[in-house]
Order: sequence, then C-alpha cells, then structure tokens
Amino acid sequence: MRSFPAAVAALVSCGLFLTACATTVSTPVRLSPHDTVKAATRRLTDDCLTRRGLAPPRPGGPIRSAAERQRVAAALFGAGQAELSLRLSTGYVVRAHTDGCLAAAQRRLYGDQVRWFRSSVVVQNLRPEAAQSHRSLAEVRARHRAEIAEWRRLRAHALTEATSLLTVHR
Repeated sequence: MRSFPAAVAALVSCGLFLTACATTVSTPVRLSPHDTVKAATRRLTDDCLTRRGLAPPRPGGPIRSAAERQRVAAALFGAGQAELSLRLSTGYVVRAHTDGCLAAAQRRLYGDQVRWFRSSVVVQNLRPEAAQSHRSLAEVRARHRAEIAEWRRLRAHALTEATSLLTVHR
C-alpha cells in the first residue's frame, strides 16, 4: 500500500500529465500552404452543400443512393454544359463549371475563378507538354512564365484568404 505523500505525488503527476496532454491537443496544427488552401476549400464547399440541404460526402460515411450522389456531385462540381474550357498544346481539352460549390470556393479563395482555372490548368500540365513536345521542362516553363507568375500570385491570394477563413472559424 502506498503512503499518503506517495499517493498525492502520483495524483499530481497524473494531473500534470493530463494537463500537458490537453495543452498539446489544443495547440493549433500548422498546415502546409497546400493543406491550408485545401482545408479552406473543404470548409467552403461543405458550408455551400449544407446551405443547399445536402450532406457533404465523407469517406466511410453513409451509403447514398445513386440519385443522392448525383445531386451532391451536381451541387459540388456544377451541372450542365461546362462554362470554362481550355485546349492544351497536347490536344486535350480541360473543362470546368462556374455554378457549383467548388467554383464558389475558388472565386472566394483565388479572387478570380477564370484566371485561376486557366493558369492552374497550364501549370498542372507542364510535364505532359514537355513530354509531348520533346522539350525540356525548363524550356516549357520558360514559355509559360506569365501563367506560372499568375498561378503564384493567385495561389498567394488564396493562402491569405484561406488562413483568414480558418483563423476566424476556429
């Protein structure tokens, strides 16, 4: 059997341990810039879907009917004919909607969905363009200097907006 002082010391130690654990858990996690924008996009799209009376999709969430999945997809990504389109030098055409929750999140974060769409599609396809054109990635990047600069500017704007959004909603 423990003595009274030993029992008190054990309880104090346990309390300090629990306090340290609680402090660690409540400390905000530092996200990478990519993860910060991703988290803000998810928050905005979730809020948008909820306002439309739809539950945001979650891995491992409830199994939905095909009709419900289609309603959520249309609300999230947009419906009908895509309003934005860009033909790449590889011949592929990339399209996007302007009427879904994702489009609304992009407008909020990047400030201009059309410019974000165009610059991000180009930047995301630099390697395929280099492979298709038999040029080095450096050469292709040099040809798309303006799009890369626009992508960086819009991404910085999105990071500022995302950080503000996530800080306000803690």
